[in-house]
Amino acid sequence: MNRKNTKPIAGTWVEFRHHNTAEGKYWNPALERFTAAQWSEKLAEIAGLGMEFIVLMAAALYERAYFKTNLFPPAETAVSDPLETLLTAADETGLKVFVSNGFFGDWRRAGRNIRDREVISKSLRAMSEIEALYSRHPSFFGWYLPDETCIIRHFGKPFLRYVNECAAEARRLNKSRKILIAPFGTNLVKADAKFVRQLEGLDADFIAYQDEVGVRKTKVENSARHYEKLKTAHDKAGRAALWADIELFDFEGLVYRSALVPADFGRIQKQIEAVSPYVDKILCYQALGLMNKPGTSAFAGHPSSEALYNTYGQWLKNNEPAEDFS
Repeated sequence: MNRKNTKPIAGTWVEFRHHNTAEGKYWNPALERFTAAQWSEKLAEIAGLGMEFIVLMAAALYERAYFKTNLFPPAETAVSDPLETLLTAADETGLKVFVSNGFFGDWRRAGRNIRDREVISKSLRAMSEIEALYSRHPSFFGWYLPDETCIIRHFGKPFLRYVNECAAEARRLNKSRKILIAPFGTNLVKADAKFVRQLEGLDADFIAYQDEVGVRKTKVENSARHYEKLKTAHDKAGRAALWADIELFDFEGLVYRSALVPADFGRIQKQIEAVSPYVDKILCYQALGLMNKPGTSAFAGHPSSEALYNTYGQWLKNNEPAEDFS
């Protein structure tokens, strides 16, 4: 592929604890012990790979909160206010943060959460509290709505209502905030007139569709075709920007029931090349735990994560756009 057409990874998800315990085997214990200095170092590593955005997966998990609130008791971490720590580190490195407004229900029951008024009410209250406590941070860029549901040909009506209600609250609290969603079911989308109408009515600034290569729902050779269809639909709708969420992981064993480990970079390179012609930005799931700078004191993840950090860093240098002397 022409290197001018190959986009770098522009951002990554981060988390204070991976929600699926089996998947987070190699980094959950480390993240719980991370100090403020280690979070600063980790975000500097991410910024050092040229990334612009970080996406916080969860502001709360398993009825424990990662910010100052009485909605849930505080999570047990080495820092007293994890969200404050993260945003401070992002301020220092110039990263832009999409802050999560979940999970205030069981993360495994997204379809239920987006219909449950109690869960939604907690999410909206959390947004108000987070704005009041953390809006002074220049890195606070927008909101990520983490109760992702599967697109089965089209978006379901409950998901559309959930996104638009959360977006309306976000914009009421602060009109400058951007809204990010990252749905799955990318390989099932029917990019027809109905889907275009749904995009026209969906109040999201960026939709980063999961490429689903890591979870083995899509073969990398089919990925380009899916994003080409999505680009056609997004161009017609003229609203949300089309982004990609590429999966950097493989499973140590069974899908969803074993640890996440770094994928072979040959596969990741093909993932990047597949989506680059069609999307505005590429995000990844995720540098945290799967890419560690060699020698870092903020190591969290599988030992082979150092090799992936180096390999991607070298690929990035080799794929800098050539100067145009024409």
